[in-house]
Amino acid sequence: MDFEFSDDQELLRATVRRFLAECAPVAYVRSMLDDERGTTNDIWAGLADLGVTGLLAPEAHGGAGMGMVDMAVVLEELGRAVHPGPFASSAVGAVSLVDLAGSDDDRAELLPGLASGETVGAVVLGDPEQVRAARDVGWEVTGQATHVADAAAADTLVVTAALDDGGLGAFVVQREAPGLTVAPAPTVDGTRKFGAVTFAGTPARRLEGGNATDAIAETVDRMGIGAVVDGVGAAQRALEMAVEYANNRRQFDQPIGAFQAVQHMCADMLRAVELARAGAYYASWAADAADPGERHRAATLAQAFAADELYTVGASLIQVHGGIGYTWEHDAHLYYKRLLTLKERAGGTSGQLEELASLILG
Repeated sequence: MDFEFSDDQELLRATVRRFLAECAPVAYVRSMLDDERGTTNDIWAGLADLGVTGLLAPEAHGGAGMGMVDMAVVLEELGRAVHPGPFASSAVGAVSLVDLAGSDDDRAELLPGLASGETVGAVVLGDPEQVRAARDVGWEVTGQATHVADAAAADTLVVTAALDDGGLGAFVVQREAPGLTVAPAPTVDGTRKFGAVTFAGTPARRLEGGNATDAIAETVDRMGIGAVVDGVGAAQRALEMAVEYANNRRQFDQPIGAFQAVQHMCADMLRAVELARAGAYYASWAADAADPGERHRAATLAQAFAADELYTVGASLIQVHGGIGYTWEHDAHLYYKRLLTLKERAGGTSGQLEELASLILG
């Protein structure tokens, strides 16, 4: 088995890194902290022009027909740049759920816009007790979902809702639909935008690929894997910043990196990043090539490890920088908060370990 990245993947990585460095540096990230969309039209169009918004969409519907390993290369670079905006919600979440839960007609109508970036999507993973769908003349969705990633930026929401027969359905709701309300839900991390979404008998289109339970499960795994890979990118950059500062900051006539306490801290950061990267890319491979059980196990394991371990990388970045690391003017807090968001995602380590235990113990 070859664990090296292909030449095409390395070229993809270099292209995305160059675009982010030139067009969306940290100054851009800071300018988006108070923007409810988290992106500008120019930057979103730039990502679309690179072709990365359609990596997971089939070629027949305007995409590249690639897999999660290829997408992980892009997501790691976005994390490294603490890039804001709805990329993962649209290019991973919405594309995956439409592709997996939709019929041929659904895919033909909805995927080209998502793949080209013309349409921005987001996924509303509705609690079955809170978000329900019923059919009268047409389908309508009712309920509320809190902390929906990139809800304000989305033109199209792909919503999971409970059905009267006890199953789960996937529905498409357009942003201008009557009865739909999106309110900002601020969090500590300004690079991640969330919203509270309320449906009041909102007209919806059901994706007609049948029972959506399996499609939803696979989409949730892909989104979880994507979050971990993004965290790996942020943690890698945090490690580089810590090592650079430890080599340059002098105390008692020597670099602080000469002190064992700082060396051990940086060594622990490296261990966490490399193990998280291994888990994230194995889970990405499993999403492409393994059976559903192994995919879910790998996704859960990767999230369980990364939630705590990558957060400690962000905390150690602050510690290595000392007093300056706590200031708003320094960039360390951007990485710390990005990794704090990952820590709290999907129940954190305890929630993921409980899920892993249920898989192993039955």
